[in-house]
Amino acid sequence: MDEFINHNAMHEDTWRVFRIMAEFVDGFETLSQAGNAVSIFGSARPLTREHEHYRQAEEIAFQLAGAGYGIITGGGPGIMEAANRGAKRAGGKSIGLNIEIPMEQKPNKYVTTLLQFRYFFCRKVMFVKYASAFVILPGGFGTLDEFFEAVTLIQTGRSSPFPVVLVGKKYWQGMIRWLNTTVVRTGCVRPEDMKIFQIVDKPEQAVAVIREFHAAADRDGAAAARSAEDIL
Repeated sequence: MDEFINHNAMHEDTWRVFRIMAEFVDGFETLSQAGNAVSIFGSARPLTREHEHYRQAEEIAFQLAGAGYGIITGGGPGIMEAANRGAKRAGGKSIGLNIEIPMEQKPNKYVTTLLQFRYFFCRKVMFVKYASAFVILPGGFGTLDEFFEAVTLIQTGRSSPFPVVLVGKKYWQGMIRWLNTTVVRTGCVRPEDMKIFQIVDKPEQAVAVIREFHAAADRDGAAAARSAEDIL
């Protein structure tokens, strides 16, 4: 009986590897056409268009798309919908990386290029590999996860630096205070690591940080895009 169970488990794991490979292949083939893109993150909680965070996300995406950047989101509701809406309104690339979860996240109607993922880690690679910047609006655990993922990749040298922009000083101030007074003070993070990311309040400020970074990179002859080796 144990041998039968082990054989079935091995068989299932083997097919899981192929499913993982398929997600990477689909992602690489589709997103390699995205050009210069920005990943935008934030709460998946349904928001009306009158909500401040929704308006900010839509405006940031609209301005970035107007400047020639593709917009990548998680493809769902809330901030993701707002960002895809802004990108589509500007006539830019509006990309959604939707995840299959028990609560069933449905893709929002403003996504023009959709990829479906079963595995979070495959999806996370796509967010980083094909984005030249991260914009992070107020959100929950998933948003925090993406923020710390980006900061960790830059801090450890696994990725060359790229803009990581937190939007909403009031929302993020408690976390920043804790990082400075506890994490930095105990030596777990170096003071200079706190410069990996920036905090802004207005959409135009977020867009300016990204455009100025890439303008400087172009002047220095540095490539904005990062290689697969950086993050895989």
